[in-house]
Amino acid sequence: MRMDKFLSQTLNVTRTEAKKMLKQGRISKNEVVCKDGAEKVIPQTDVVCLDGTPIQYEQFHYLMLYKPAGCVTATEDAHAKTVMDYIPAERRRNLSPVGRLDKDTEGLLLLTDDGALNHRLLAPGKHVPKTYYAKIDGTVTEREVTLFAEGLEIGEKKPTAPAILEILHSAEQSEIRVTITEGKFHQIKRMFHAVGMEVLYLKRLSMGTLQLDETLAPGAWRELTESEIQQLKEEQS
Repeated sequence: MRMDKFLSQTLNVTRTEAKKMLKQGRISKNEVVCKDGAEKVIPQTDVVCLDGTPIQYEQFHYLMLYKPAGCVTATEDAHAKTVMDYIPAERRRNLSPVGRLDKDTEGLLLLTDDGALNHRLLAPGKHVPKTYYAKIDGTVTEREVTLFAEGLEIGEKKPTAPAILEILHSAEQSEIRVTITEGKFHQIKRMFHAVGMEVLYLKRLSMGTLQLDETLAPGAWRELTESEIQQLKEEQS
């Protein structure tokens, strides 16, 4: 692999930015300063450093964002703030959201440049479970639990797939947790609308094995741990 490509992938910078680092003498390979972008690198054996700090080789990047309400799930939008606006400019390149959360929905959103994993997580045949916490305008009872488990007509060609509805608090304004395996447009809102109720607040807690890090504040992000990445890949293999 060329040095400029290695730097571009691991640091998530452009080739031009990588060449600038090389020209400035900030990059070394095996303790020797390197200024040539065409220099060959073997990621598994060569030690490449930026300003004396070893660079860990990463072919792909995986970020967890606590999406706040009020922004759209898109890489760019001419009229609204996007989820990418919460990621530093130098980290955004080639990243894409995995799936979509409504503008007024908050919670877990995975961003990655791993196209294969992105595709597997969204493939209908994979039935990746997604769990949400919601506040509902209405008294949720065992009747709704049964209806969700059976599947609901929400105006599509087929009823929704069975969903797991858990009642956390039943009152005029209920609190629930719901797990779905599909990703239909406004699905949870439409499911509750089908039983005569409205969603007041919606937050995604998990997607597959990946759980929202509750230490993150809305708008904050972090890289996934090696364990989280491995579990996601094993689940979808």
